[in-house]
Amino acid sequence: MTRKEKSNGHKTETPDVSHIRNVEVTHEKSDVSVLGVGAFVAVLTIATIAISGGMILLFDYFNAQEERVPPPGPMALQKDERLPPEPRLQAAPGFAIKLRDGRTEELKLKPPQEEYRALRAEWEKELSGELKDQSGKPVSIPITDAMKQVVSGAGLPARANNGSGNLEDNAIDMPTAWSSGRETVKKVQ
Repeated sequence: MTRKEKSNGHKTETPDVSHIRNVEVTHEKSDVSVLGVGAFVAVLTIATIAISGGMILLFDYFNAQEERVPPPGPMALQKDERLPPEPRLQAAPGFAIKLRDGRTEELKLKPPQEEYRALRAEWEKELSGELKDQSGKPVSIPITDAMKQVVSGAGLPARANNGSGNLEDNAIDMPTAWSSGRETVKKVQ
């Protein structure tokens, strides 16, 4: 025996099976039907094309529907009703600012800086004492005059002093922490 014959390695020769006969089976069909696979691929291709075409038509319909803008409903708010309530921090372009003297200033396509400038001019008039009511009386005094009144002592009201000078007269009763709020102590605030 040779070394090759002793090993049970890979055999590449096909054994002779010509002596085996099965009378009942003369032809064996393959496990895979070529006709069935071909029919499946054909039906799958046709279905993919049909569904893709349907999706294209559906998206075209949706795009055409989106381009049509319906008229606003009867309950829709008008242009002036859509504004938020006063006070507005910044008016939208195309709307007006109502000033305190009754005038309205249109804001047509002005940037926010223009709106700020208009409001700032209104504030400067108020601070300088130029604002007047409908009868012509001044509504405000200039800020410098108001500061002079406060400094001179004639401006701001103060709490009345009862003359005793005792700080506990102005103290309030505060619950204590050590008594869990059952007792109070007078504290000057």
